[in-house]
Parts: sequence; C-alpha cells; structure tokens
Amino acid sequence: MALSKERVLRAAILLADRGGIEALSMRRLAEHLGVEAMSLYHYVANKDDLLDGITDIVASEIEAPTGRGDWKAAVRKSAMSFQGALARHPWACGLMMSNIGSERLRYMEALLRRLREAGFSPKLTHHAYHALDSHIIGFTLWAAGYTTAMRADPKAVETFLKRVPVDQYPYFLEHADEHMTPAKRDGMGEFEFGLDLILDGLEKALRARPRRSPH
Repeated sequence: MALSKERVLRAAILLADRGGIEALSMRRLAEHLGVEAMSLYHYVANKDDLLDGITDIVASEIEAPTGRGDWKAAVRKSAMSFQGALARHPWACGLMMSNIGSERLRYMEALLRRLREAGFSPKLTHHAYHALDSHIIGFTLWAAGYTTAMRADPKAVETFLKRVPVDQYPYFLEHADEHMTPAKRDGMGEFEFGLDLILDGLEKALRARPRRSPH
C-alpha cells in the first residue's frame, strides 16, 4: 500500500495506542510501515509535526456541542464524547494541552459559543470551560493510572488490602471494596457523576447571575 500522510498518522496513532507516546519514534514508525525513516519526512516535517497531526485526529473524534436544545444536555454529550476519545487514546491527554490544532480549536469555539449563548458571562464561561476541561483530562489520567496499577499486579493490591486493619481503617476498606466490586455501583460511572456535579453547579451559578434591568 502506498504511503500517504493519512496512513502515516494512523499508523502513529496505532503505535501510541499500543505502547504510549513514549513508544512512538520516527524509526519505529518507519519499521511498522516497512519503509525507510527518511521516507516519512515527505509527509511530516519532524516529530513535532507528527505529534500535531495525530493530536488533531484525536480531537476530530470529539463531538462538539450543538446550538440546539438544552445547553446542559449538549455540553454533557460533548464532554462524554471528549472523554471517550481520550479513553481510546490516553496518551493524547498531555498533547491536548499544548497542541492546539484546527480540530481542537473547532471544539473549543463550539463549547465557548454554546456557553455564551446559554447566558454565561465571559468570566463564568472562562471558569466553566476550565472546570470541564480539567475534569475530562484529569479523570482520564486518573483512570489510566488506576487501570495500569491494577493490571500490573492485581494480587499485590489484594494482599495489601488484607493487611490493612479493619478496626483502624473501616471507611478506607469500604471505599476499596467499592473499587473492587463494580457490580455494586448504581449504574452511574465515575466520570458521569463528577460531570453532572459540575453541570449542576454551573446551572446554579447561571441562575444566580444578576440580570440586567431592561431600563
């Protein structure tokens, strides 16, 4: 199959998904594609250009909030889409903060517009955007770290919990039990729980905002 920029970027995403961003190098990418490393430079200028490209592809998977219907529902759906994209590509969390390409700008503009059109002031929109962004990216990093730790040595976690004295740390063990037995949950995921708290708080702040007098 002939090389193209799309094929190079998709192959880079596959390598990053498998081994993390640290597993991605121009040499490994060339080996994966079965070409010489120098061939890649016809499609990407350098490693930074490659990272910009794959970050933009991940950002293209985010469903931006629409301008129709309830603002909370639109923002919630978009946030779920954003977190889903990062869950599929957790290596992109850090890059999203520094690589603002056309697709990331598309999402940002749509979210900011939706909040402003809902009646949020510029200041409150600023706070709302960062509350959502930090929850989406922060949760994904936390979930990835937790999953990695559990997969690395699940027996070690169980052994540690058995050594914790229940009479001294009953609530910690109760909390750990919730982690270890997902079936006991009420069906709402951790991400959705936090997201809904943020959205409810933003709705309360919007309602409490002073209204301008018509005169």
